[in-house]
Amino acid sequence: MSHSVIQADSKLLAEAANYYKSHSAAKLPAGAVFSAKVDGCTVTGYKSGKILFQGSAAETEARRWGESNRAKPAKSAAKTVNGFAPPPNISELSAIGSDEVGTGDYFGPMTVTAAYVSRENLPLIKEMGVRDSKGLKDPQIIEIAKNLIHAIPYSLLVLKNEKYNELQKKGMTQGKMKAWLHNQAIRHLMDKINPEEPEAVLIDQFVDPNIYYSHLRGQTFSKKNTYFSTKAEGIHLAVAAASIIARYSFVKEFDKLSKKAGMTLPKGAGKQVDEAAAKLISKQGEQVLHTYTKTHFANTQKALSLLDRKRP
Repeated sequence: MSHSVIQADSKLLAEAANYYKSHSAAKLPAGAVFSAKVDGCTVTGYKSGKILFQGSAAETEARRWGESNRAKPAKSAAKTVNGFAPPPNISELSAIGSDEVGTGDYFGPMTVTAAYVSRENLPLIKEMGVRDSKGLKDPQIIEIAKNLIHAIPYSLLVLKNEKYNELQKKGMTQGKMKAWLHNQAIRHLMDKINPEEPEAVLIDQFVDPNIYYSHLRGQTFSKKNTYFSTKAEGIHLAVAAASIIARYSFVKEFDKLSKKAGMTLPKGAGKQVDEAAAKLISKQGEQVLHTYTKTHFANTQKALSLLDRKRP
């Protein structure tokens, strides 16, 4: 198991304890003042001032609070050779970050955002509450995003269901759609902030970088200072900001669809989604799915099966 340790003063220790409060573990190890579990990492703060990060995301989570005092692990051969891993100091750089929302939801569009956060704006963006959106509820995201969209340059793209389904039927994979949208959002934002140039571009990694660039054949793109990382929201605030704006847009579009459908549409792709789709089909016909859903998801057949079982 990967792990990292940082030494914190009393102020930083208290700040970390408060940050992880909503993810607190039921039991504390001996000598601990707090313990929490977040995605891919267990975080434990001790009376001594040490904060221990354990798990696959240990290094990423530790970077939120300072440099780890353990030796840095060797980078994977692929990332070292291809140069896609972000530099150790990327969190301090002026950067464009990009992220997407809605790819796993049956109802609703796919939204992709690229956001630019300069060195000078890093403290302000952090003060606004920008952080990994996975630790935020939609009402918090909406509140932060309403201020955030006036504080930084960004580019937002919304791929609505009709266009998504059209591209998918022509043979385009969701991965290729995402690559095109990320690239377009980044290019639009580059134009918007010109002549200023970011010191880095960080893409929340959803596919191997080599495949990402193969998806962009025939498109205009730049590899200059461009990096990829999973869980990139925890590496640079620009990606966290992009994720929050993308989620804000997704929620607004989702609410519009619910209003249009005359019913509250559930997010995700679970059993409730199947039932809602079946209800929608019974009210408006199967063709309506083209507007509301990503029709190639298995939920389409599950919804139709539910209707078949209900028919006399």
